[in-house]
Amino acid sequence: MASEAWEGGTDIILVGGTTGVEASVMEEALKAIKGSVRIPVVIFPASSVSVSSYADAILFMSLMNSRSVRYVNREAVMGSHLIREIGLETIPTGYIVVEPGMLVGEVGEVDLIGREDCRSASCYALAAQFFGMKLFYLEGGSGVVHHPPLGMISSVKEAIDIPLVVGGGIKGPSEARDVVRAGVDIVVTGTLVEVENDIQGAIRSVKKGMLEGWSGRR
Repeated sequence: MASEAWEGGTDIILVGGTTGVEASVMEEALKAIKGSVRIPVVIFPASSVSVSSYADAILFMSLMNSRSVRYVNREAVMGSHLIREIGLETIPTGYIVVEPGMLVGEVGEVDLIGREDCRSASCYALAAQFFGMKLFYLEGGSGVVHHPPLGMISSVKEAIDIPLVVGGGIKGPSEARDVVRAGVDIVVTGTLVEVENDIQGAIRSVKKGMLEGWSGRR
């Protein structure tokens, strides 16, 4: 899947999972992917066991609207020494989950952001920037029907100067065009790659939509 996504034009491969992520499985997956692509491979961590020397970088992530300190910062703390020992690049990332949240909302013990609550989403984004985060990630949930609302995306983008990442519900070129036009800088296509038979074609279509969105922004 990673190789096909790369051939289709994906710029970065994110490797992770919400449940069942074991260190040995993560290492084997990362080794296999690194041998198949020539683009950065970045860990999207479920917990501190996701840390591995076989990646190029890791999203050093805070699930900011979790009720559990474990997901807000404890897992990042627990993995910090190993990250330094292996010399893994860190990308500090503020991460929030929007309704309906799907499995990540449940597992992450998240107080979900309402789909109309643009103010809260932009406050979290601005706080992430003030904390020194390099990315802000707005998550709708893996397999979600609809991506985060365009109005919310615009409100968040207006509030921050750091790049905005959005994942969940981006299933084709029209969704990609709309979210980029609203202010998204990085589009995550997780489920799309998992369910499509023609992965290369699907990624090319999403990239086409993104380019149309960029043109609309300018």
